[in-house]
Order: sequence, then C-alpha cells, then structure tokens
Amino acid sequence: MAKFYASLPDNLQAFIKEQKIFFVATADVDGRINLSPKGMDSLRVLNGNRILWLNLTGSGNETAAHIKAVNRMTIMFCAFDGKPLILRLYGTARTIHSQDEEWSELYANFTPTIGARQIFDMKLDSAQTSCGFAVPLMDYKKDRQILIDWTEKKSEAELLEYWKDKNEKSIDGKPTGILEGLSL
Repeated sequence: MAKFYASLPDNLQAFIKEQKIFFVATADVDGRINLSPKGMDSLRVLNGNRILWLNLTGSGNETAAHIKAVNRMTIMFCAFDGKPLILRLYGTARTIHSQDEEWSELYANFTPTIGARQIFDMKLDSAQTSCGFAVPLMDYKKDRQILIDWTEKKSEAELLEYWKDKNEKSIDGKPTGILEGLSL
C-alpha cells in the first residue's frame, strides 16, 4: 500500500543516503516530459522538506529549462537491493547557477566536481512510498568515471562553449538560463 508523508522521516532520509541512483522527472507546459537517471553522489537531504541536487554537465539541460518555466519536480528512488521500496518525492524546485549569489553556500554541501553546472533546490511538498515488489535485485559495482574524465580534459572556456552549444536551450528550444549573467 502506498503511504504519503508531509516530510521525510529519518528512516527515509537514511534510505536516500544509501541509494546509488535516482530518477528526476520534470515537464514544461508543453513539449516533452523529461525523465533522467542520476547518480555520482550528487544529492543531499538538508532536512525533511529540502533536497539539493548537484547537476553535472550533460548532453542536454532539460531540467533547467522545465524548472525555469514550471517549477514542479519529482524525484524517484528504487531499492535495487535489500528490502523492496519505491520512494517518490514531489515538490517545487528552483535552479541555482554558478553565477548566482547562493551558489557558494549551497555548493559547499558537495565534493567539488568539474563540470558542475547547476544546483536544484527542491522544496518537498510530499513523499510517497510504495512496495517495489517488481523492482529487480541488482548489484552495484561502481560509478562510471567517463563524465569526470571528459570534463577534466576541457578548459573552462571549452566547457562554457559546450554549454553554449548543448545546454543553453532544451531540445524543445526553451531557455535554460545556464549562461545568464556570465560574460563570455
């Protein structure tokens, strides 16, 4: 049976900290719905109603475009080992870029990572658990190093150029705000 929470109790906060992967879903008022897997120790639970997620450079930037237009976000976790469980977090989010005043304070919650492009600050409205009985059991081996290796080979100028080419607009042509306020 599904159970709803107004905030994350300690046991669900502990569950989140153990997860190696999570899924983020966002949507604009029109266009595509985005659903992306995320990992690499990029999520922090600040309290029962606030989540930070450090978004790294990628081939697209859909979440930022969607949050700029409609600030709804869903994050989902699945237990791939141990006791079965699915946890969904529902809320609103805002995007913090490296040029924003709050960046340094929020970024201090994470291990510095080359290619960090945004932090999503999510205010949790509710959380829902469900059984997860059909989620397969899977063994975690390790995080992939490919993204880190790729970004380490880029200069700051090359990374900004990549953001301009690949991350400034969503696949639906919507602005992401990644370069707003930067002098290029």
